[in-house]
Amino acid sequence: MKGKVYLVGAGPGDPGLLTLRGKDILGRADVVLYDYLVNQRVLEWARPEAHLVCVGKERGRHTRSQAEINRLLVRSSQAGKVVARLKGGDPFLFGRGGEEAESLAAHGVPFEVVPGVTSAIAAPAYAGIPLTHRRLTSMVTIVTGHEAEGPALSGAEGPPVEWARISRSSTLVILMGMGQLSTIVERLKKLNWAIETPVAIIRWGTWLHQETLTGTLRDIVLKAQRAGFQPPATIIIGRVAGMHRRLRWFEKKPLFGRRIVVTRAREQASGFARLLEEAGAEVIQFPTIRLAPPPSYAPLDRTLRRLSEYDWMIFTSANGVQVFADRWRRIKPPTSVWNRVQTCAIGPKTAQAMASQGWPVTRVAKEYQAEMILPELGSVRGKRVLLPRASVARDLLPKELRRRGAHVEVIPLYRTEPDGMGLALVKPQLLGGSVDCVTFTASSTVTNFLKWYTPAERRRVFARTKAASIGPITSATLRAHGIRPAIEAKQATIESLAAAIQEKL
Repeated sequence: MKGKVYLVGAGPGDPGLLTLRGKDILGRADVVLYDYLVNQRVLEWARPEAHLVCVGKERGRHTRSQAEINRLLVRSSQAGKVVARLKGGDPFLFGRGGEEAESLAAHGVPFEVVPGVTSAIAAPAYAGIPLTHRRLTSMVTIVTGHEAEGPALSGAEGPPVEWARISRSSTLVILMGMGQLSTIVERLKKLNWAIETPVAIIRWGTWLHQETLTGTLRDIVLKAQRAGFQPPATIIIGRVAGMHRRLRWFEKKPLFGRRIVVTRAREQASGFARLLEEAGAEVIQFPTIRLAPPPSYAPLDRTLRRLSEYDWMIFTSANGVQVFADRWRRIKPPTSVWNRVQTCAIGPKTAQAMASQGWPVTRVAKEYQAEMILPELGSVRGKRVLLPRASVARDLLPKELRRRGAHVEVIPLYRTEPDGMGLALVKPQLLGGSVDCVTFTASSTVTNFLKWYTPAERRRVFARTKAASIGPITSATLRAHGIRPAIEAKQATIESLAAAIQEKL
């Protein structure tokens, strides 16, 4: 079996800028060779079984030489592997993708090129800088700043950049030029570029910690030195660079520059993280719990075979609906049970999950706490109520139902277990005070988060970092551990919690 290599552009940083084609290739690749500047979150789309190898180059430190990378591509493909060569930006723009393609062609290795969004376009766009503008310029020149170092330092070969031939009326985009900024600016001045020509330097363009520095050819070098600007950075020189202050949109997001820890289970965290990131926050996922199956599905399967015996079925979470639906498809009870059983959902997300399965939703709780469902049920005396939910949950709802005369059966759908994945990354940041907020979406996330910290460490963390709670019950758990919730959602939903964080952080 003969393998194949895909030279895939990963984009400049924002994982949302990876193309659909690139994502598809990642999901099929046996081997992924990725660059230093590729966002690690992009790698989450690779198959769990894929072999991931970092082959990227950081200024002054090369993991592997280009010759080694070429050999690895050839060997892997000749071993019958599907290889994704994941390159920052676009593989054919200053990414040595052409050299890698030449090597593959010389060895008869089949390959395809999957273009990517280059930082030359994306970084200025995220900084509010249009590279062309009808009133300002209709030309763009993209060059590499490495050429300024000279072939002896950069290893570059071929003709040098012809700086004198670059039009002063065009937009000049320089990639990999931060280390040679002073040399480049002096060269342009000698070529009679006006010293008041606007300049913008975008560091970590499209990432959630993007920084933009503006100035002119007169003062940009001094400003960059004072600000301590370091690579990776994209340099924009030309009249359009002056539009940053008016058109910047990315850096004006309400949570831009904020660092927020999400403690929700990984299976549940993506939607919440997306809401925060849409608002500009840098999200650090630190799941303190994970969802696990119950010791046995036998009780649930037996219940599914006699659903028609119940008068009410109450779902308390979308997770519970999903597990119930998975077992439903295995057991295949008759859909006629819905003619007898009435259903209640706690919260709109749970109701949506039920509706997506084609199940009727008789009642939806107006409030987002389990005990608030009781008014929706009316009289339950003598009624048989099925409560499928997590194996460990508050007893208030079943106790109150029984007190009102209902026959309640609680069926475990899943259990939560402690999870500390990412502790080594997040704990130093929390203790160092570089996190703005830690979010808690259930009491279990509080208790499992705190188990990783001594009492002294807890005080140190929350002296500088705000605790955000999804609702009164979670807030009470925080207070019981001596932590004041600085932010509490108005309703117990991730949407309401995200809105409260935007308002108060």
